[in-house]
Amino acid sequence: MRLSSLPGHVRWNRGRRCLKTAQGDREAGANALRGGVFKPRTSPYVFQGLGEEGLEYLVEARELTGDAIVAEVMSVAQVELMIKYVDVLQIGARNMQNYSLLRAIGETRVPILLKRGMAATIEELLMASEYILAGGNPRVIICERGIRTFETATRNTTDINAIPVLKSLTHLPVILDPSHSTGLSEYVAPVAKAGIAAGADGLIIEVHNDPANALSDGRQSLTPEKFATLVKQV
Repeated sequence: MRLSSLPGHVRWNRGRRCLKTAQGDREAGANALRGGVFKPRTSPYVFQGLGEEGLEYLVEARELTGDAIVAEVMSVAQVELMIKYVDVLQIGARNMQNYSLLRAIGETRVPILLKRGMAATIEELLMASEYILAGGNPRVIICERGIRTFETATRNTTDINAIPVLKSLTHLPVILDPSHSTGLSEYVAPVAKAGIAAGADGLIIEVHNDPANALSDGRQSLTPEKFATLVKQV
């Protein structure tokens, strides 16, 4: 959807909601804001992100808070657009082994957040990072976000083991995404604390001021109040 085709009140409400969330998270202790402006979804019939409109909201939030902007790039064709807006490019789990995309972002000097694939081994994750490093971009952050196993009690299975293993094998910073790895907000805080205890350099936490009405990932999102409590704990 083009920005110009949106009713003014819709755009205003979306932008206001983004700014409110960003400001609250910053006050709680966050130092980066991640927004899924292009969202790879299992079903083609669900919310796919706001595209460039979403990038403009993130820029407004950066101007307000000073937070770095993190957003996922899904294809080589999007790289040029994304680097005009964002501070960190995310490679999502589904694109961890998209080697054409890894080569393309390796030619940039934008920091890269590389998420582990849903069924990727640690060696495969490290080799994916090497595609970026080999292109001349040394600014890579590795993210453990849970792997697919037979267990269905949570969205994915958090591989806490991966954190100390990766820390022993690479000089790159290693962070944990307990929101995607659990898929359930009630488990985010304990798994986040486990990740820090295991040596993670940082966390990605989904936050929404009205999780029940979020367009995506509401079930795993913390309220701003719960996020602030978690930041103090970790």
